[in-house]
Amino acid sequence: MTYSTFGRHVAADLWEVDFDRINNAGFLQNQLIAAAERCGATVLSVSERQFEPQGATVLLLLSESHLSIHTYPERGFAALDCYTCGDTVDPEIAIHYLISVLKPRTYYVKKLIRGIGEIGEEPPAMNSMQAP
Repeated sequence: MTYSTFGRHVAADLWEVDFDRINNAGFLQNQLIAAAERCGATVLSVSERQFEPQGATVLLLLSESHLSIHTYPERGFAALDCYTCGDTVDPEIAIHYLISVLKPRTYYVKKLIRGIGEIGEEPPAMNSMQAP
């Protein structure tokens, strides 16, 4: 029997994000669920935490792996991470959706190919961006 361990791992750093957008765990939870649905992933469970005085973490356990966000609103920063195994769910779709919702002024994206030997880096479909 042959097992496929192919996976794609996309990480994004978002900068200059509006404080209120990334300081609301409930809002972020809803957006991560929407992102997972858009990329065809199956959500198994959700864990979220609103920190005081600010900050939030939301983690979605997916049948295909995970999707998460960790925020530092006082710095305008959010870290996104989405790993999916197999080739039927595309984590870039989830990350791109979240970038479009959170509207950072600057963001950087890295895409890794995993589970086929040495971890490989691949250019993401959407490039890192800085607003004028």
